[in-house]
Amino acid sequence: MCNPSGNQLDNVSRRNSARMLKQEFLKKWIMGLQICSASKKEMSILERKKAIKLSADLAMASTKNGTTNWSLALISNASKENDNKTLVDQMLGNHHSEKISTKRPSIVSIFRNKRVATCRGKKILKKRGGIRRAKKMASSATSIAKRLVKKRTQVLKRLVPGGEYMDELNLMEETLDYILSLRAQVDVMRHFANATPKFES
Repeated sequence: MCNPSGNQLDNVSRRNSARMLKQEFLKKWIMGLQICSASKKEMSILERKKAIKLSADLAMASTKNGTTNWSLALISNASKENDNKTLVDQMLGNHHSEKISTKRPSIVSIFRNKRVATCRGKKILKKRGGIRRAKKMASSATSIAKRLVKKRTQVLKRLVPGGEYMDELNLMEETLDYILSLRAQVDVMRHFANATPKFES
């Protein structure tokens, strides 16, 4: 009897982690839908769409337990509207505001520290007279590549919740985590939508 390899164990672990993530998301999402339904008996189509999206986003954010900046940003943005505060409190508990206040400034501090480091680096280069030589040595291809990276980074900053407060490295990590969570959200919602007609028939 052969023992499973390291790659096989990693794959099993990832599948189990993804399954648990989806189960937690589904549980929270259903809770959010029930809260929305109970708070307002009659809703327009637009209000239903908003309730479904809001509860899905909060459910997805809650699965991270305040460990990612994008999830905290989602919760923070939802909490800004008075109509959403009841839903946020009931889905996530009153402790969510404390997590936001303790975690969210760290995003800003990363951004500020980066700016300070950049300014210090420029001062050193100015003293050594290296900026002019660096500009002359830079090729047009490098310049174009930098502009493309900057442009795409700005797009990511707009797409990922809280991205405007992140540096490049943190943004990449958060983007990957956000994509995985979105994929889990879509998978659950697709299965849920496909199963609904069976229950109704």
